[in-house]
Amino acid sequence: MKFNSIAKLGGMVLLSALVLAGCGSKSSQSGSKKQEFTWQETSNLPTMDLSKATDQVSAETLNATNEGLLKMSTNAKVTPGVAKNYTVSKDGKTWTFNLRHSKWSDGTPVTAKDFVYSWQRTLAPKTASQYAYIFDHIKNATKVNAGKAPASSLGVKADGDYKLVVTLNRPQSYFKYLVANAEFFPQKQSAVKKYGSKYGTQSKYMVYNGPFKLTGWNGTNDSWTMVKNSNYWNKKNIKLDKMKIQVVKDPSTVLNQYNTDKLNAITLTGSQQVSHYKNNKDYKSYLNASTFYLEMNQKKDPVLRNANIRKALSLSIDRKQLTDKVLADGSVPARGLVAAKMAYRNGKDYADQAEVKSADSHNLTEAKKLWAKGLKETGKKSVALNLLADDTPAGKNTTEFLQSQLTKLPGLKITNQNLPFKTRLQRSQDGNFDLVISAWIADFPDPISFLSLFTSDNSYNNGEWKSAKYDTLVKNAEGKDALNAGKRWDDMVQAQKVLMNNQGIVPLYQQSTPKLINSKVKGIQFFPTAPEWDWSKVSIK
Repeated sequence: MKFNSIAKLGGMVLLSALVLAGCGSKSSQSGSKKQEFTWQETSNLPTMDLSKATDQVSAETLNATNEGLLKMSTNAKVTPGVAKNYTVSKDGKTWTFNLRHSKWSDGTPVTAKDFVYSWQRTLAPKTASQYAYIFDHIKNATKVNAGKAPASSLGVKADGDYKLVVTLNRPQSYFKYLVANAEFFPQKQSAVKKYGSKYGTQSKYMVYNGPFKLTGWNGTNDSWTMVKNSNYWNKKNIKLDKMKIQVVKDPSTVLNQYNTDKLNAITLTGSQQVSHYKNNKDYKSYLNASTFYLEMNQKKDPVLRNANIRKALSLSIDRKQLTDKVLADGSVPARGLVAAKMAYRNGKDYADQAEVKSADSHNLTEAKKLWAKGLKETGKKSVALNLLADDTPAGKNTTEFLQSQLTKLPGLKITNQNLPFKTRLQRSQDGNFDLVISAWIADFPDPISFLSLFTSDNSYNNGEWKSAKYDTLVKNAEGKDALNAGKRWDDMVQAQKVLMNNQGIVPLYQQSTPKLINSKVKGIQFFPTAPEWDWSKVSIK
């Protein structure tokens, strides 16, 4: 997820600051304490149309207001959602989900047909979903998405109202994780038809089947609210009455509110805040399965098609200085595309086995040699590039640092452009950039969640780096080697090495989120992968 994501996400991932308030608020008429708090985001909510969402803020909000067949849980596990149980055939190709009797927020039943419609809508060519690729293991999904087969041929069928049968064209051991993600949530066809082009653009143009309902979101505002959904099947275990989301970008404002007891939890930003509070009993640091990286537009800029130019850009960056001195929030230098401490085989971390040190190291002397060689090969004496990133504090600090690092290469001029997240995201998707700081949080705990991004035809490959060898390795991991865990792992290890040896992207850092959380707040669930946060078990002591 792009950071959102971070997406989804999948994200593009942004720093997400938690701001809690309302503890011990006035009693309700029943005499019980109101369970309310406020969560801070650093970016607006782009969309609630799950067929079109690509960012972390949308993923978090969709996860709170809607529910899929299964739910993500801690320690890379899944728990029942709309599906009370499921079975998998011996060949791994048929998944059967038995649905519970649950309801939409308007009181109508959630049925298997709502899942069939949702998946068909996401794959419809006219929807132009960037997440269509994640359905590719489902029978005929690729053909349906390309307009070469009817939606009815998709391998998902409703067997009555409460049984969903999914047929895959090849085994996919991590499919259980996919159906816990927002892209696989149900959608009510009558609501989509009723609201038309307005669907998902404001809170009133939606129906919900999750723990909360979204209210007060007009599509562009800096605050919105989620209230307990009285029609949610598990409402008796939802403690919160209401949670308010506020977009707050200034870290000093957030810290001041925390120190004056107006906010109960925040995300710390920058070295001064983290160093001052890292020994505080309320301090917590969460390492995300997320990687920030530099994409280079190899379609728009011929000079960036030169491998020596790309390698020179990478070698000129001191990642240790970036994480320790500039970000100073617990983030660590990236050792490739795939995040560390996410996927293991035989006790070995994928990030260790797939690392190409020359692609994530700092060596300015070697960088200048490769730069000179690249300039000669491209017939250039100087190069001017725009560096695009978000307008968040972390985004601005990172671009300023990268500008200072990259311009140590003779003849290179870097112009920074820090834009609102939604604008930056659109420009990335449109290919309207030279260099862009992108980020991804894994949708599920498997390396393929990262690796699939940079196949030649993936819609998230905004820089349009291409490698036939890379495509084949990813294809093998997803196809002929899917049931052989050892071969599949080797395919994925070699794929990242191809990407890094060619410097298809420039890995920067793996994000950690430092927080101060008041002890009154209980039950916040954090996942290293998307959707990252789950508020369904939160209560205020």
